[in-house]
Amino acid sequence: MVKRNAKKWFRHGSWWRRLRNNRRYRDVLFRYLFRDKQHLLDLYNALNGSTYQNPEELEVVTMEDVIFLKMKNDMSFMIGNTINLYEHQSTWNPNMPLRGLLYFAQQFEGLLASRDDDIYGTKRVELPTPVYIVFYNGTGMQGDNLLLYLSDSFSAGRGSGCMECTCEVLNINRGYNHALMEKCHRLWEYSEFSSEIEENIKKGMRREEAVHTAMDTCIEKGILRDILIKQKAEVLHMILTEYDEKKHFRTLFREGKEEGIKEGIEIGLGKGREEKLREQVQIKIAKGKTIPVIAQELEEDPDVIARIAAKLTAESMS
Repeated sequence: MVKRNAKKWFRHGSWWRRLRNNRRYRDVLFRYLFRDKQHLLDLYNALNGSTYQNPEELEVVTMEDVIFLKMKNDMSFMIGNTINLYEHQSTWNPNMPLRGLLYFAQQFEGLLASRDDDIYGTKRVELPTPVYIVFYNGTGMQGDNLLLYLSDSFSAGRGSGCMECTCEVLNINRGYNHALMEKCHRLWEYSEFSSEIEENIKKGMRREEAVHTAMDTCIEKGILRDILIKQKAEVLHMILTEYDEKKHFRTLFREGKEEGIKEGIEIGLGKGREEKLREQVQIKIAKGKTIPVIAQELEEDPDVIARIAAKLTAESMS
């Protein structure tokens, strides 16, 4: 059994000090629904065939905005001898294993610091088993599940190198993973509600109308009824804010594309210098560093770094 410090070991380590004040973005609906420990435990049991009954056995260790913007994790928790990272994605991202590697490395750093373990000693350091699952309801995925490998990113390809990190992607669009949906009612409700919104958009409804209509339909059918009746305004705001956020970064990208050369000259960057800076920012974002930290390390104006980061985010969403 892996012993854990009651003082929230995941807050130890240099990464937490960098990120503890960076809490600017709202939770997405998926995380909102599963913030309740009982629902999260139900999801865990459905995935693993386990029968845990006490939600207090589940220790939530979610880090907020660990990686800038869309790369933040949705929820993480420990139960038994496992540390579980669950994320939700609506746009395809092949870099999830890399994100998982960075995340678990940070969590293990905090755990080792809290226990004062000696990794240079003769005794093997015991660690919880990492499990990484992504719940995907975007387009383009066929089948119920897919396993992504970190080694696919290596120049020599899958199976090469001295390390591996896998990420299991589960398709939670309507019509997929029937057995899982039957075992976890809340996940099925989320899938149905999301599908209703997308179906309404396909019918030509504007987003706000599509969400309103989906809410009324689901309430009538008893889907997420407890949430949609009591917290309808909050859920509506949450969803529309998420859409607006994506639209905002696409707008920033278009504006940056139109004025990029002019702005590059104004801030004293040649084309080659700007490309180099862009590469450096991308690498540091992937490591979970915030805009102020990146600006300080690169000795650049934070506004310049923020504009580059927004452009990178918009490109990943397109």
